[in-house]
Amino acid sequence: MRNRPFSYRITLEADAMAEFDQHVVRRLSSMKGQFLDEQAYSAMLAQGDPLLYEVYYVERPEIAGELITGLSIVHAGKVGDEYFMTKGHFHAVLETAEIYYTLRGEGLMLMESPEGDWAAEELRPGRVLYIPPRWAHRSINTASQQDLVTFFVYPGHAGHDYGTIEQRGFRKLVIEHDGRPSICDNPRWRPPEVKTGSVARGW
Repeated sequence: MRNRPFSYRITLEADAMAEFDQHVVRRLSSMKGQFLDEQAYSAMLAQGDPLLYEVYYVERPEIAGELITGLSIVHAGKVGDEYFMTKGHFHAVLETAEIYYTLRGEGLMLMESPEGDWAAEELRPGRVLYIPPRWAHRSINTASQQDLVTFFVYPGHAGHDYGTIEQRGFRKLVIEHDGRPSICDNPRWRPPEVKTGSVARGW
């Protein structure tokens, strides 16, 4: 691991980082229960296990003061009417933020907070998205053919909480309606359990 200032190159022609330490691959099988149309999911999975997204990143110590940087690539496609997307996550350290800069493609960043707020921001080349602390986020590729490529930066100690989203889902879904992205309620979203008059957040 580098202990001096360093730089690296992103090769947009290949949609990859020229130098990286880790390459994470997420296929359809890793997204069980996240897409609304379970029949379409099962049918697609029966024909193969398509690649939904990839993440390249440079390793740094997972401590406060460090920054993790990398590249997220969400491929084009749909499961039923729902676009290919990332798993989505809160940060394990909830009070940490993240920045995304879109390099290629188009899509949406779907976000929500434990308090019940939600938001969706457009992802397109040249736009910078700042995600405040406490907001879960999921990248969604709404293009019909082109990859959605974003550069990200987050604190080294932030960590990832995928479990909350896997168990409850996002409050909203992004589906194709009349040829365009449309945001709707997720009928399978599970609210936090209420115990003795208080919300058990479990983040």
